[in-house]
Amino acid sequence: MARSGTIRIGISGWTYAGWRGVFYPRGLPARRELAYAAERFRSIEINGTFYRMQRPENFAEWHDQTPDGFVFAVKGPRFITHMKKLRDVEVPLANFLASGLLRLRAKLGPILWQFPPRMRFNRDIWDAFLALLPKDTGQALELARHHDPRVEGRNWLAIDAKRPMRHAVEIRHESFRSPEFIALLRRHDVALVCADTVEWPLLMDLTADFVYCRLHGSEVLYTSGYEDEALDRWAARVEAWAQGHEPSDAIRVLPPTKPRRAGRDVFVYFDNDAKVRAPFDAAGLAERVGRVASARDLVESA
Repeated sequence: MARSGTIRIGISGWTYAGWRGVFYPRGLPARRELAYAAERFRSIEINGTFYRMQRPENFAEWHDQTPDGFVFAVKGPRFITHMKKLRDVEVPLANFLASGLLRLRAKLGPILWQFPPRMRFNRDIWDAFLALLPKDTGQALELARHHDPRVEGRNWLAIDAKRPMRHAVEIRHESFRSPEFIALLRRHDVALVCADTVEWPLLMDLTADFVYCRLHGSEVLYTSGYEDEALDRWAARVEAWAQGHEPSDAIRVLPPTKPRRAGRDVFVYFDNDAKVRAPFDAAGLAERVGRVASARDLVESA
């Protein structure tokens, strides 16, 4: 009997001044914003890790402020993707993994690797990078032990259990519209992010056992909201993916994959935060796919 994957719909980041008094109740302390958002969504992307190295206590606080069953997606550092451009990144990757990431424990979800618009596809560089990515927390711990002195005294080198780790890549250049790139992701079991925006390619090729979507606003980047018709369309896609199928309107480089009887987990994050559309659009999509229950409900109903 076919099964359905778990659907998690949420937001990209949670600290936005413009959300206060609109999404967040007026007077809610900033330190309570994550907890408030986590009561309403099953997953949130951590953006701060993209811009700077975090500390283990940050990850511990985020873990403790969210309910059981909640999952974070974590953005990989731009030092690796934008500055090093995937060259000689063994130590930077070790530093990232040692910075406290593993303190999220069971709440560690996919790692998102976001790339700059001018970065072109280079098969050898990408193959080497994808091969480096840890497949589970045990591998991540071993890699983290090779950190350099920059994280000495502010690292976390322990795991509570060996768990699978997932990775997703968001590309922003037309050169990635390539069968060779799709095949490479499939070989390494890394998801291709389905990114909705007019600024870069919208691709829905399935390359892993899960789907990762980022909805940035299809008309104006980070600004456009999603009206009823658009949310209905995305809900149909999400349901198809969760059931192990492909949407009828999927935009792909390669032909469709075979149905997956076990279904696929689906992660969807709204990043159209400029006009406080993200949390309301996320709630609208969650309602359409019947996934309104909180993260805590996932655990209590298991």
